[in-house]
Amino acid sequence: MNEEEKQNSIQDLGTMELDQNERKHHIKLITIIGEIEGHEAAGSNSKTTKYEHIIPLLAEVEDNEEIDGALILLNTLGGDVEAGLAMAEMVASLSKPTVSLVLGGSHSIGGPLAVSADYSFIVPTGTMVIHPVRASGMFIGVIQSFRNIQQTQDRITGFIASHSHISQRRLEELMMDPTQLVKDVGTMLTGKEAVDEGMIDCVGGVSDAMKMLHDLIEKYRQKRSASVP
Repeated sequence: MNEEEKQNSIQDLGTMELDQNERKHHIKLITIIGEIEGHEAAGSNSKTTKYEHIIPLLAEVEDNEEIDGALILLNTLGGDVEAGLAMAEMVASLSKPTVSLVLGGSHSIGGPLAVSADYSFIVPTGTMVIHPVRASGMFIGVIQSFRNIQQTQDRITGFIASHSHISQRRLEELMMDPTQLVKDVGTMLTGKEAVDEGMIDCVGGVSDAMKMLHDLIEKYRQKRSASVP
């Protein structure tokens, strides 16, 4: 990839190749920034991450033998639930090593994305906002709509619990806390609090995330070499 192609990749998709390190690992950098845009387009003034851009990038990580792993940087307020869960499931299903780093915040449906990697970091000033699933528009059947929302919420909490060290019950408690968020229920966890609750693995920055990813790649390579007859 030449310099012009690199710049276009950063500008259009928020991604780039990291391959100038001492260990000679080829890492795909993927950013999830702003609103996670799904089946409906966000407002023209919104900074968005389009899931139809991220899904092919993740497929490339899995399929391209030259790519050793992925570093995922997050600073998102959330967005489309189905799109967020689709991306999170894709990350979680990759066979190659992945590390996530929460920078400003990873709120709402950003939670599953943050925990979907093999190892997760959050900067000291980073935040995770956990709140119930919201819905807008007209409800034809109130009971049916409530069940649908509850089922969607269970999918989110179940995913987070299965990919982190926090229980689904504790997540639901944090979701329904009425004391923290103005005009809403839920909880905001700062960096250390997110780690103490078991949602994120460690407080750290980009150097910590890169070192962990390099270490995971080395272990992945050793495991593959040992399995070859």
